[in-house]
Amino acid sequence: MAETKENYVSELLSTDIGNEGNLLIPRKIHDVLWEEVPKALIPRSEAALYMGPGAVPGSSYDIDLEDENIMDVRLIAEGTEVILDQDAYSVINVKPLKYGVAIRITKEMMEDSKWNLLERNIKKAGKRFAENETNLILTQLQSCTNNVAGGTALTIANITRAMQYLDDTDYEPTSFLIGMEVLNDLRNIDTFVEAQKVGNTDMLQRGFIGVIYGMNVMKFSTNAAPSSTYSKYAYVYDKAQAYAIIEKRTVTVENFMLPTFDMSGAALTQRIAAELLRDNAVCRISTS
Repeated sequence: MAETKENYVSELLSTDIGNEGNLLIPRKIHDVLWEEVPKALIPRSEAALYMGPGAVPGSSYDIDLEDENIMDVRLIAEGTEVILDQDAYSVINVKPLKYGVAIRITKEMMEDSKWNLLERNIKKAGKRFAENETNLILTQLQSCTNNVAGGTALTIANITRAMQYLDDTDYEPTSFLIGMEVLNDLRNIDTFVEAQKVGNTDMLQRGFIGVIYGMNVMKFSTNAAPSSTYSKYAYVYDKAQAYAIIEKRTVTVENFMLPTFDMSGAALTQRIAAELLRDNAVCRISTS
């Protein structure tokens, strides 16, 4: 009679060799995707002018401007000819440019993924379009002529001098847009920290003060700026006169299929441009 042999499979129950996800120790994966933190962007309400697709029939948009400080009234002697003078006008032609991104995902990824990958990628692309708009606005503000050159840290004198540039040309300093290094400088200025001077404790409670010298203070994300050096800049401007946003095509999603690659995808595009309207309505503050 043949001897019967029994084989046993066992696992050693020991914490030093047990790993999550194997037979012994189950692994729990959180069923909600932890999204990236949203960036500080420039709200569209800061634009002096926004024109959407319905107002842009062609490929570009003309903005007519009345030139500043043109036409004078002069003293005229009795019986002499009245001196001729007239107003002057200029035009800015804004041509929206096309920006886009395409997303392609295989059918296997769609079948096996824990989340709807195509939907999530489209959502992420929408955020990137918003960040690109902030990028375009900062590029225009950076091109202004007026500049206050600060030192290694922003000072109160830098802020008031920038405001004076606008005051001197009859514009109203309504907005104060700051990079992250400038925000750090503000946090180190006693005047904006001590409640008896600034009138509140916002800086201590929130790490941010909302209004300085009547200007609404807004920070922008360095990761949404054209480059990391923009963190060292701040901009004082008149929101009613500074810049315009012309959008020929809003963010548009076109779904498509690629049967030969067994893929699904989407193409996202936008046609948009930002343009500085009044050069003297903006002043740049630069720190080193």
